[in-house]
This record gives sequence, C-alpha cells and structure tokens, in this order.
Amino acid sequence: MIKIDIPGREPLMLEHLVCDVNGTLAVDGQLIDGISQTIMKLGDRLQFHMLTADTHGKQKFIDEQLNVSAIRVSPGHEAEQKAVYINQLGAEKVVAIGQGANDAAMLKAAGLGIAVISIEGTAIETLLAADIVVPDINTAFELLLKPIRIIASLRK
Repeated sequence: MIKIDIPGREPLMLEHLVCDVNGTLAVDGQLIDGISQTIMKLGDRLQFHMLTADTHGKQKFIDEQLNVSAIRVSPGHEAEQKAVYINQLGAEKVVAIGQGANDAAMLKAAGLGIAVISIEGTAIETLLAADIVVPDINTAFELLLKPIRIIASLRK
C-alpha cells in the first residue's frame, strides 16, 4: 500500500495499480523499455492490473513478459468497462494510468488518475479526467516510487 497525505485533500490509501496497455505500457504492441523492472519494484506496494482491448493482438506476449494476465475489454463501451473494473476494486484504493479516450472514465473514477503523454497520442478527455499529467509511463511510475512528488503536484 502507498499512503499519501495531500494537504487540502482526503488521504490516499492506494492498494491497486491499474494500467491501460497500448499507448501506455506498450507502443505498437511492444512493451516500453524499463516497464518490467519498475513494475517489479512497485510489486511490494501495489497489486498490478492491466486492462486492454488488445489493439495489436500481442497481449499474450506482454502477459508472458510481465507474468500477469491482462483483463480484456470487449469492443464497444470500453470506457465504461474500465470504470466498472476500477469500481469493483474499490475506486478510492486505485491509481489508474492511461492515455486513450477509453481510459478517461477509469482515471476519473480512480482515487488517483494519471494521464501519460504517448507517442500514440493522448486524448483530451483523458487529460481532463486525470489528477496528474506526466510525459511518459516511466515518469508516472517514478511518482509512485517517490510519492512526495504527488503531494507537491496536488496540494491545495
């Protein structure tokens, strides 16, 4: 668990890390460098989950690399499916990371929503739904490894 006391906000007690895959953890169906190692570092603090529409059809290989089975969302109403998953975990205990339009609802629902800027693009509605926007997934993970940075960004 990661506990974050942010002045002017309710404390965060994060237990789950939920990530979109394509555009967030992977580009063109290939994991971004350094992802596996960082997820391992976060493993003693957060339970890791992946949600994907498997756009590139390579999720099986990503699952094997990370030793985690992603939850596949069905075509149509993807944003709602992702938000339902967040709520089933207990939204206030979730940090969600994504960049696509189908990630906006999960970022909004999560206790902490982080949008990443991706070379595949980042949807405006997802930027607006996020609590924090960062330049890439590795920076997002660094925030979770050094949560005082989150306090610096979100204090009121």
